[in-house]
Amino acid sequence: MMLDELMLYVEDPYRVAEFWKKNFGFIENITKEEGILKIELRPHASAETKLILFERAVIAKLQPELNLNTPSMLFGVSKGELEPLFEMIQANGVKVGQLVTTPGGMRVFNFADPEGNYFAVRELGDR
Repeated sequence: MMLDELMLYVEDPYRVAEFWKKNFGFIENITKEEGILKIELRPHASAETKLILFERAVIAKLQPELNLNTPSMLFGVSKGELEPLFEMIQANGVKVGQLVTTPGGMRVFNFADPEGNYFAVRELGDR
């Protein structure tokens, strides 16, 4: 089994998609089926896992039993890519936390999307 999609329910899918494209270089594919906007985001064309953005209000109306909260996600970057990414998105005006090293030795920082949802990025070991 593999993780195929992470579905995020957001207020403004276009604005959130632009955030991921501008700051992290994600590529998008936009579709609309039966009135439901679906924005698929991938960090690169061959990425197996993708983020899918849906408009929260539409999904809440269609399936009120769903938990529409934003999941906690931890992204990984190769060794040497953490500081440049941190500096670039900070320069872009993204709200970021401090770049820290955890007691276990993991180097990580968090950031917020335009809707105030927080995510984190860590540096992966040598690969």
